[in-house]
Amino acid sequence: MVPAANREINVTSIVSIEGLKKTYAGGFEALKGIDLEIEEGEVLALLGPNGAGKTTLISIVCGIAMPSAGRVTVGGHDVVRDFRAARNLIGLVPQELHVEAFETVISTVRFSRGLFGKKADDALIEQILKDLSLWDKRDSRIMALSGGMKRRVMIAKALSHEPRVLFLDEPTAGVDVELRQSMWDVMRALKERGVTIILTTHYIEEAEAMADRVGVINKGELLLVEQTETLMRRMGKKTLTVDIEPPLEALPPSLARAGVELAPGGRQIVYTYDTAAEKTGITDLLADIRAAGLHLVDLNTRQSSLEDIFVGLVTESAQ
Repeated sequence: MVPAANREINVTSIVSIEGLKKTYAGGFEALKGIDLEIEEGEVLALLGPNGAGKTTLISIVCGIAMPSAGRVTVGGHDVVRDFRAARNLIGLVPQELHVEAFETVISTVRFSRGLFGKKADDALIEQILKDLSLWDKRDSRIMALSGGMKRRVMIAKALSHEPRVLFLDEPTAGVDVELRQSMWDVMRALKERGVTIILTTHYIEEAEAMADRVGVINKGELLLVEQTETLMRRMGKKTLTVDIEPPLEALPPSLARAGVELAPGGRQIVYTYDTAAEKTGITDLLADIRAAGLHLVDLNTRQSSLEDIFVGLVTESAQ
């Protein structure tokens, strides 16, 4: 569960979620009491396996689905009682590609702005298309674009009415590595302009690269919300791998301790340790390896990634 400090109402939050629940017909609980405060101007990444509740959460905040219980406000506007005012502050890029195949890029973006009752602003539309590298394609029919370019058009549509909050549901799904990096640049530029971004992603490196905070959701429960760097420091571990000669069939008793394992093949000793501990134990381990008559051929370390932490949290919640 999220610590109590994370459940307190924060007056500077642009999105406030309190006790949010969603139960579908048949009794399936998609969300089980989500509490979350999202600060204006931050990038929050929501991680979770398929069916965790990420898209349901976004759908309720954006007014697409109704909550079973709880309250959500965007910019102080209740998403149920004051839907129109709340929705005007939100831009949504869903996971599925929904674009008008026979329309041109520029006309579909202009139309999206008009749907929100905004006056025509060709200079703004031009800037959005240029920021998304779509200006050269402005007169192209959407059916002629690649999948990555269609996703950019969806982002342009979502930005056309100048939202303060942008939801990106798997924004780089199906996008090649080069285009993914380019879209990260777009997200950084939006953040610099003060746009609040909430993204769901299966790409752990995307969360590490882009997010100020990471939320992990599984089976409808928010397991943790933490500053990305703090999470890495608090829960990250390092692995020291020592290549040895001669190979061993089993660890000598002098090396048998917590965190020490013999890799298959007997040529590597693997030691996992907490980077935040007062003593890592590495010096003692290396001394014991030499005392055991083993020759150190090589050694290297690996820092735990956000993916390791994510997998650990989800596995723990499933037990």
